[in-house]
Amino acid sequence: MAAATMRGTALVLVALPIVLGLYSYIGYPAILRLLATDSRRPAGGLADHDAALPLVTAVVPAYNEETQIRGAIESLLAQSYPRERMQILILSDASNDATDSIVSEYATRGVELMRMPTRSGKTAIENAAIALIRGEIVLNSDASTRLHRDAVRALVEQLADPEVGVASGRDVSVASGDQSANRVEAEYVDYEMRLRALETRTGGIVGASGCCYAIRSYLHRRPIPPDLSRDFSAPLTAREYGKTAVSVDSAIAFVPRTKSLRREYVRKVRTVSRGMETLYRVRYMLSPSRFGMFAWKLFSHKVCRWLMPLSAVPAAFALGYLALSDPWAQIVAVGAALIGVTALVGAAWPESKPVPRFVSVIAFSVAANVAVVHAVVRLLRSREDKTWEPTRRDVVVLPE
Repeated sequence: MAAATMRGTALVLVALPIVLGLYSYIGYPAILRLLATDSRRPAGGLADHDAALPLVTAVVPAYNEETQIRGAIESLLAQSYPRERMQILILSDASNDATDSIVSEYATRGVELMRMPTRSGKTAIENAAIALIRGEIVLNSDASTRLHRDAVRALVEQLADPEVGVASGRDVSVASGDQSANRVEAEYVDYEMRLRALETRTGGIVGASGCCYAIRSYLHRRPIPPDLSRDFSAPLTAREYGKTAVSVDSAIAFVPRTKSLRREYVRKVRTVSRGMETLYRVRYMLSPSRFGMFAWKLFSHKVCRWLMPLSAVPAAFALGYLALSDPWAQIVAVGAALIGVTALVGAAWPESKPVPRFVSVIAFSVAANVAVVHAVVRLLRSREDKTWEPTRRDVVVLPE
């Protein structure tokens, strides 16, 4: 009887991460598709005269971005949104390269620079810059991101709807040189954007793009702790104020692809740990009785994805126990071991050489899930990033 109970428990443990994975990545989008309306949320419409358009403050945090910051500024200056209705504010986190001097070259064109005396981190510098923001709408972007010339206009159009508090752009992953490099990352980004489009059609998204999103100024002015994620917090704050957050397909943000899996892994650990901290602070928003469908989306999109790799840890031990006597479990264990070895091969692959597709897919998937476990370990050990180190990306030539 005890042996049967242990076997049953082991089977449940092995099945749990599989069920969570199938639900998170297949079941949840399928349910959204069933619930989605036939048309996307219509734009609210902009004023006929430029003078009546809302003032937009574009905020770009930067630390040692001398290779990227000029392109970021030029991208904002090239926007079809009226220049006189945009404030461009570059936030230098005590950069010690040529970042500040490059930004200063654009002072005559109205580009403003705020420099921190010491390194403080991305969220801390964004909090410090609140006093300098003049816009009714705040556009948040990154130094390595390049915006389509109509991106700001498309975001502001959605915010013309008084029910919308946050409008998030559509990330498009682009590569320099070999367009096949780390192609899996591009496919994953595309999957995320399609999922956010479905969430928009069912009432709103639960996480904004850190590369490009716009938020009403009074929502942005609510300071958040430095160790939390502002882009994840934005839709949560909007929901607390009775507003919704939407994804805008026409607001395109071109995001350079990371060249190596190792860089992407480090970024993933950082973003997941900050995301977990953020959600823990507002865990009451997981209550369906208070937040209804938003709570279900938050649980499905975020919590279930984090639970899947965490549940895989006890599942591995359970599979080992079953493999002692079950031939089928032995086959599954061998398959899991081969996946692990393939992931290690992909992680060690030289950046200068193209990775075989099957190796890239396995390595990216495994790394993304291991990063969640790593993030939890960091949180349990109270390890925090004392300094902000942006993900270093290549400068790319944008598609025509």
